[in-house]
Amino acid sequence: MATVSSASMLVAAAARTRLRPLGLRQHGRSRLWLDDRGWWLGLVEFPSPRWSQGSGLHVGAMWLWQDVDHFTFNVSERLRGAADYRDDGQFAPVAEELAFLARERIEELRCKFVDLASVGRYMAVQPIGRELVWEPWNAGIVAALAGDTAVAQKRLSAVLREDPLVPWIDEAQGAARELLHMVHDQRAVRDWVVDRVSSCRQRLALEPPKPTEEALARIF
Repeated sequence: MATVSSASMLVAAAARTRLRPLGLRQHGRSRLWLDDRGWWLGLVEFPSPRWSQGSGLHVGAMWLWQDVDHFTFNVSERLRGAADYRDDGQFAPVAEELAFLARERIEELRCKFVDLASVGRYMAVQPIGRELVWEPWNAGIVAALAGDTAVAQKRLSAVLREDPLVPWIDEAQGAARELLHMVHDQRAVRDWVVDRVSSCRQRLALEPPKPTEEALARIF
């Protein structure tokens, strides 16, 4: 069994104190903590420096309708660069500060993305341009869910203008084409999104409480 570093133990202890009372859980024994909101995840990562012990802080959100088998930051904020570990006495307050800041940011994200309309407002001001595939893709989904057909078509069409240089872009474009074909049918869009969220939750092995498709359908 791999040895857990002193820095990792201090970070985990601080995170348990600050994040677990909010309902977050540690992903295995990693430095990633999950805030399961049903259709999106709050993500807290305490990345380790490459060549030494220590930790930084990365907080954000992931939209589960992407239906992938790995965690990804769709909304991302790197709040602290890597702080090096020298000894327990020096690093314990650093770990506590990181966990406290992570708690604050997670609470802010919960308020910021309280419902689909708030996510739509956030996405409306995000940049849409070349080589920004996921921004218009996610914005197109939210617009389609909200019944804003014109915006959905504009955003999804932007995805199709990208060069499919790698497989994941090709997959994103395939999903965009599916949505464009059903964009005038809000119920079909909702069912498509619910299926993808449910599939993504299964692929990520997210623990109960797992929302039912009926519960997700009420959200959307």
